Amino acid sequence: VAYVVAQTEQTLAISELRNFLESKLPSYMVPGAFVTLEALPLTPNGKVDRKALPAPNILHPGLEKTYVAPQTTIQKQLVAIWAEVLGLEKIGIHDNFFELGGDSILSLQIISRVNQAGLYLTPKQMFQYQTIAQLVTVIGTSEKIQAEQGVLTGTLELIPIQHWFFEQKQPEPHHWNQAVFLESKQNIDPAVLEKVIESLLKHHDVLRLRFKQTKFSAQALIASPDDTLALTYLDFSALPEYKQATAIEAAADKLQASLNLSQGSLFRVAHFKLGDNQPNRLLWIIHHLAVDGVSWRVLIEDFQTAYQQIIQGKAIKLPPKTTSYKQWSNRIQKYAQSSELLSELEFWLATQSKSFSPISRDFINGNDIEETTSTVSVSLSVEETQSLLQQVPAAYRTQINDVLLTALALTFKQWTGKNTLLINLEGHGREEIFEDVNLSRTVGWFTTIFPVHLNIENADDLGEALKLIKEQLRAIPNRGLGYGLLRYLTQDKEIIEQLSLSKAEIVFNYLGQLDQVLPESSLFSFAQESSGSTKSLKNKRTHLLEINCGVYHKNLEISWSYSHKLHRRTTIEELAQNFIETLRSLIAHCQSPDAGGFTPSDFVEFKQSQWNQTDLDAITTAMGDI
Repeated sequence: VAYVVAQTEQTLAISELRNFLESKLPSYMVPGAFVTLEALPLTPNGKVDRKALPAPNILHPGLEKTYVAPQTTIQKQLVAIWAEVLGLEKIGIHDNFFELGGDSILSLQIISRVNQAGLYLTPKQMFQYQTIAQLVTVIGTSEKIQAEQGVLTGTLELIPIQHWFFEQKQPEPHHWNQAVFLESKQNIDPAVLEKVIESLLKHHDVLRLRFKQTKFSAQALIASPDDTLALTYLDFSALPEYKQATAIEAAADKLQASLNLSQGSLFRVAHFKLGDNQPNRLLWIIHHLAVDGVSWRVLIEDFQTAYQQIIQGKAIKLPPKTTSYKQWSNRIQKYAQSSELLSELEFWLATQSKSFSPISRDFINGNDIEETTSTVSVSLSVEETQSLLQQVPAAYRTQINDVLLTALALTFKQWTGKNTLLINLEGHGREEIFEDVNLSRTVGWFTTIFPVHLNIENADDLGEALKLIKEQLRAIPNRGLGYGLLRYLTQDKEIIEQLSLSKAEIVFNYLGQLDQVLPESSLFSFAQESSGSTKSLKNKRTHLLEINCGVYHKNLEISWSYSHKLHRRTTIEELAQNFIETLRSLIAHCQSPDAGGFTPSDFVEFKQSQWNQTDLDAITTAMGDI
């Protein structure tokens, strides 16, 4: 907050003052709110009496900013796009994207919509210029990235996550899917549905993937579109309503197990008809080798677009393709041999070499397969989730993963007594390492999985822990993309052997805000019935603990999956509950008046700066004494 005293008879426009500071300072140093005073309140010693300074007016929840409405056409376009993606009604041009609840996944959706509007942004620009006022100074300066718009076919080199999958040597690799179950708000015309599915198969090349496995490797091929439509009709309208859910689950289980990696489509859609008085259901099943969380957002958006176009008598016209999965694969194969990537090796070897303690087990020799999987779920309230997304980031300039992983490290310290924790962290994997690549609307499996060593040894309080974890995450090069490239794509066998030693037993993944996938205006909502088993019960579990977080119905939900042959449910329930209580403590801390501070990564623009955390804390303390 900036407190401003004008000179006698001087008129100050806050917008002009803000613009002036934005031209002189990096974004994180520009005040979020401006309060004009006749004079600064002073203590008897002549210092500024901070306690006497008035609080700024808060014009909308979670944002201590002076609201400035958009003025130009481009500003209005960006405000409308941000509001749609973030699910907010009122956004000013100086509101910070990440303090509004934005994250890296939502930034891809922003970029996709901005590009469709004929404007051009990159993920790097979204992170560097975090307000609309700043973005309009760079928008449109990037060249439009040309992507192949025709139907692509042919062989495909595996990317790291696909190598990781085949490395697991699952007993039934064909049954390892992702699924989305939708309920339609209107009757579905089967003829229209067929045309839409056909258009999606042609438009998104990866939906036609095939894999041929040999003893030592796997080969990928994008097949040509054919007459085989991956669509199944199931009519359960004759069944009593109380029997329909059971029949749906049985049919879904059968469909989930029906995919074949080498023959037929890895993409299936089932249309369930349940009677005239009930909405239709659509079950989408796609093998994980061809899809990830970001891809689902693209597919569902395109499905609705195409469906509406047909029922309105229009021809199907989907948004232009972005860089193809095939082109991305080709580029990273070459990048994996580069000196630029090799410069990351020291970081990953250092991470690998750090010692860690295995997770204690309640049962020693249990069988760790999917059949033994159980899940414990905990959640924050709507109000707590809003605070986490829109108020917490401002205190220490954090993003959502910083806070979630701080809570995780503190939770395990309470359980194990250890200050360090080794996890595998999942990322969306669509990092901007090439200027001429845009993956914002590309369907495929891009996920990165990389080891992260969390260390809170020198943390005396919650704020210190949060700053430590934030800096450790910021130190990861290219958000972890390089680890998989070095481990699976480099031609140096010694590097591959060194990096294959990672033994993290926990995997953590923040899936983003899923409410925006199907807004209220959508033709569909998420169905309540079971979508069946997405993985074969015979397949091996990849980690002892799988922790997945996401925002559903405005609540942050955290699911802890484990094997009941290795851990008692009470053990995992205690862990999950301690995690949610720690998260609440972090939220409360970040909302307290004394919370906040900078960390060295906040000053990355000053490349010559050698400040460490001790320096910054001393500077902050000195400023507090002025």
